[in-house]
Amino acid sequence: MKSVWIALGLTLFAGLATGIGSIIAFTAKRTNYRFLSVATGFSAGIMLYVSFVEIFAKGAVALTASYGAYWGHWVNVASFFGGILLIGLVDNLVPAAENPHETHSEAETAPLHNPSAPLPDFAAGIGAGKGEPVLGTHYHGNRNGNLLRMGLFTASAIAIHNFPEGLATFLAALQDPALGMAIAVAIALHNIPEGISVSVPIFYATGNRKKAFAYSLLSGLAEPVGAGIGYLLLLLLAGGETGGIPPQAMGILFGGVAGIMVYISLDELLPTSRAYGKGHDSILGLLAGMLVMALSLLMMKP
Repeated sequence: MKSVWIALGLTLFAGLATGIGSIIAFTAKRTNYRFLSVATGFSAGIMLYVSFVEIFAKGAVALTASYGAYWGHWVNVASFFGGILLIGLVDNLVPAAENPHETHSEAETAPLHNPSAPLPDFAAGIGAGKGEPVLGTHYHGNRNGNLLRMGLFTASAIAIHNFPEGLATFLAALQDPALGMAIAVAIALHNIPEGISVSVPIFYATGNRKKAFAYSLLSGLAEPVGAGIGYLLLLLLAGGETGGIPPQAMGILFGGVAGIMVYISLDELLPTSRAYGKGHDSILGLLAGMLVMALSLLMMKP
């Protein structure tokens, strides 16, 4: 039971990072785009390395023990692409209003931390006539119901996307708390921009900082909720006589988790990292994440 609480705690930590993003939106006076590029690439590096080197491999071990050396690998590969299909379907059925990892411009976030700052002229376009668009510029015109609906829709979409992420963190931590910690850190890093993406439109729609923070926090709490619901369903549908999850079910889940994390890295994190970086910022962040994850795994070996 102790391992379940540790896994749930790590999942809660990862989910609450959306609140950190919201706090940054309300306090940071400048946006360090290069840092965000490296940090997002770092998160992708951790996810990609741990997915292919550790999680996918753990799935293969469990499934070959259950189904044999031949069919076990087939089931593992099918689980991997099944995870990609699952998160792809979630993306298709519940698309976010915009890339939730795309950082908002300084002109957009200025009124959040400085009440006396003028509202930008979004209709005219920030940076118009300066030869190039400003990164992260979105339309947040006059406060109205449409804008509030957009903010709530973004929060709901992120919450639904966070369900499988929460289950991924939870299952990894349940099997190996040290591995779960590494994944929780990676998920937390990629949740920070999501908190900003929720709080900015909610603020412009309501003018209420507390409400914007609350919605950003609630969208992240979907991760531990998703983990809890997923775990209870697994126990109900696939739980063994001892109340645990059978190794073949865990193997299939590990394959699926690896697919989900690879999809998130390639579809969301790396494009954002490349958009905000300069030169080799993105690849340096990616390689740093892989190196840190590799060293962590080596130090955890008995």
